[in-house]
Amino acid sequence: MSYEYRTYRGQGLAARLVSGVGALFAIIEIVYILMLTLGADQSNRFFTLIKSWAEPLALFFPGLFHTGNGNLDIVVNYGLAALFWLVVTGLIARVLTR
Repeated sequence: MSYEYRTYRGQGLAARLVSGVGALFAIIEIVYILMLTLGADQSNRFFTLIKSWAEPLALFFPGLFHTGNGNLDIVVNYGLAALFWLVVTGLIARVLTR
């Protein structure tokens, strides 16, 4: 009986880990959106670090929608990337708990 308990706890831990990674990816995207739209100094090391993480995590979303407004483009495209990570990792976590 303790073996089943440990297996279940392991699945729950894996699901929480996957959800946490998705949340971290989404937070990186949101911080990048805020830094771009609020006019952060792009030569700053922190900005460069966040940019180096956010751009690869955005996958194919940057440039997907062109609204004519630069800030709105950033919010929509990188916001979709953040939402994508939350949904995909949420689905993976749900599969892991079954």
